[in-house]
Amino acid sequence: MTPLLRRLDIGFPSAPIETSSLQLGDAERLFAASWQDILRRLAELRIICISVRELVEFICRTGDLGGRGEFVGPARALAGVRGHQRVQGARPAGYAKEVTLAHSVVVDDFTLQIKGRIDGLLHDGETLWLEEIKTVAGAWGAQANPLHWAQGKIYAFIYAHQQDLPGLEVRLTYLDLDTELATEFRERFSRAELEAFFARVTSEYLDWARAQFDWRRERDASIAPLAFPFAAYRPGQRAFAVAVYRTLARAGTLFAEAPTGIGKTVSVLFPAMKALGERRIAKIFYLTARTTGRAVAEKALADLRLAGLRCRSVTLTAKDKICFNNGRPCDPALCPFAVGYYDRNKSAMREALQQEALTRSAIEEVARRHTVCPFELSLDCALWVDVVIGDYNHVFDPAAKLKRFFGEETGDYAFFIDEAHNLVDRAREMFSADLRKDAVLATRRSIQEALPACAKALGKVNSFLLKLRKEEGAAEGQVRKELPEELLPALRKFLKEAEVWLAQNRPAPFREELMDLYFTVNAFLRTADLYDERFVTLLEGDRDLLRLRLFCLDPSRLLREALDRGKAAVFFSATLSPLDYFRQLLGGDAADSTMQLHSPFPPAHLRLLIEDGIQTNFKSRGSSYDAVAHSIAALVAGRNGNYLVYFPSYHYLGEVLARFHELHPTVLTRLQTPAMSDAERDRFLASFIAEPDQTQVGFAVLGGVFGEGIDLVGERLVGAVIVGVGLPQLCRERDLMRDFFEQRYGGGFDYAYTFPGMNRVLQAVGRVIRSEIDRGVVLLVDARFRELRYLQLFPAWTHPECVRGAEEIAEKVGSFWKTAAETSSHGVGHG
Repeated sequence: MTPLLRRLDIGFPSAPIETSSLQLGDAERLFAASWQDILRRLAELRIICISVRELVEFICRTGDLGGRGEFVGPARALAGVRGHQRVQGARPAGYAKEVTLAHSVVVDDFTLQIKGRIDGLLHDGETLWLEEIKTVAGAWGAQANPLHWAQGKIYAFIYAHQQDLPGLEVRLTYLDLDTELATEFRERFSRAELEAFFARVTSEYLDWARAQFDWRRERDASIAPLAFPFAAYRPGQRAFAVAVYRTLARAGTLFAEAPTGIGKTVSVLFPAMKALGERRIAKIFYLTARTTGRAVAEKALADLRLAGLRCRSVTLTAKDKICFNNGRPCDPALCPFAVGYYDRNKSAMREALQQEALTRSAIEEVARRHTVCPFELSLDCALWVDVVIGDYNHVFDPAAKLKRFFGEETGDYAFFIDEAHNLVDRAREMFSADLRKDAVLATRRSIQEALPACAKALGKVNSFLLKLRKEEGAAEGQVRKELPEELLPALRKFLKEAEVWLAQNRPAPFREELMDLYFTVNAFLRTADLYDERFVTLLEGDRDLLRLRLFCLDPSRLLREALDRGKAAVFFSATLSPLDYFRQLLGGDAADSTMQLHSPFPPAHLRLLIEDGIQTNFKSRGSSYDAVAHSIAALVAGRNGNYLVYFPSYHYLGEVLARFHELHPTVLTRLQTPAMSDAERDRFLASFIAEPDQTQVGFAVLGGVFGEGIDLVGERLVGAVIVGVGLPQLCRERDLMRDFFEQRYGGGFDYAYTFPGMNRVLQAVGRVIRSEIDRGVVLLVDARFRELRYLQLFPAWTHPECVRGAEEIAEKVGSFWKTAAETSSHGVGHG
């Protein structure tokens, strides 16, 4: 847990929260008023709880990022615990281990509660000293770490104060885990010295705390009268906002399908601000799968600020994207933004926190001015803001979660999961792990001479993989429901040996390669600890390209454990059907609330057609190219404008594109290609201009970067064609998921293929109608769409209509645009 978070946060006086704009019931308004009464009665209590370690690390830490002793893996952590125990066990009689201390400081209207645990204390009437034990890799130098002295002096002050002692000796003991030799530093401090040091540290910390409390008073005062930032709610928007508020108030979980156009982001952030001002929650985590989703959250907060909100937010950007070091490996010893980071980070934080919207550009600007790592600065600022905007992995990924928030203790956090349909497959990847034989062999060769013990452990790993490869069927792939237990000791041995060397921060040509494999093995062992009946073990490839994979079939239990680190959660998306399927796989249960909202736009604004006379399954594709090309031509001939056509594969796209060019050689086409760069994607989308002089058709792959998360409003997009039902590619993993869910719940094919595929389709459909005045046509090409299993997945507001042949498509499309021209006061079309 982090500073200023683990505390009795019932704060300062706050005006009654105006909840009438959410149209709560009488009982709910009474409950809100009662909550405010409790706050007012306890308004003068400003109690901050913090550990000794947190206190000194925040105030006293200096020097570089990634300093000595900061590389602590699981094996070294366990060795560290045992090293502590060995040192403690060697101490004389009367030596007390793990002595808990607590002390409160009252300054003005603040109470600072400090607690911690001394590693050892000897107080036998004649001898008196306390000890802090640190385990290290390699012999320690001639000076102790100033941060460790600070920790010992805080403990010494508390004990001397409580026992009314004139002074106290502090010992710092550094145990080399390789040689088990200890280096000791001793110094005696008078009571006056300890009091002065304690007063300086706590005074500086209370300055930060006071500023934070003052900020939250301003924030809460702005939230109390805050009104919805737009003139009126869209249809369904108020109901959604009320459901979110109720979920936060009762510390529950909500799964909501809210179609495009409702204004999902502001519908969750507005009630979240009300709950934040009432202290029902302490911090908001807004999580998205894409950069575009983060930009939408930033825009919604900007709209709320224009309406009077005072709120601090930070947007977290991936380390490799925000790094100033031009893509070079992260080496704290060489990077100027890491060297001396802790000498400059607090001044950078002070400046950054003068702004309310800490976007990527804002963080980068402050970081450059203070020469600090922008990634670490954003994480440091996250402790002091109200809203953290980031990726799913910041909360759910065991390797990438924000450990400064999600440790052993829980917090009053609200999680908002945007485009939640994406989290199912993302979570499977987060909780799965791979081990590649070629990486093991390459690293083994690189370290053979310098690190023979480490190389020997990798030799055993390689031998085990060879053994698996030789077993019958290995070349085609194996599936096991058991964890490969006999491999784990060799992996743990490698991890232990690698940690010893990596912790010494020595330069070497193989360091980066070893580090990469270290993290790969660490992730593999972490996944092994999670392994249960929801996992399978896969062996793929042959010879040196062999890959051993621990694959998560069902991520629901692990997602639930992650959600339990917070207080409330809201999952929302325009495509969250069937709701029971998503609630189940995203870690929910039957007690969690669900809601399904209708589109806020008139149904007549969208014509959804199903060409059910064309088979696009894999066996029939070769005979479908001409018919699909004619269907696309019939749709785009209905009126001038921009269109997107989605295909199940690049090969299918290419075959149809060639035939479309023969039918319409003058029509401008754009093509999505594999591995497009960000700049190429931007140019593709930029070509979709409003009111184009000629028709343009973009050819793309369904489920790719242009299938969701793009916002081509107005005349930028007037129609779309979706070829196929979007089924994920047939593969062994999907078949295993099918069998797993079939055995557990029935309907395994739907779980593995139908539901994910239809989600892609509906996401593509949602690209066309983006605002109240938009109008557009969508053509779905596949006979399977008329089957009940697909028809029942269409939202009620879509009203799909079956057609056959290019002639009927042209007639229906022409009729739609004619009606649109007659009824739209803004003229024909989308905007």
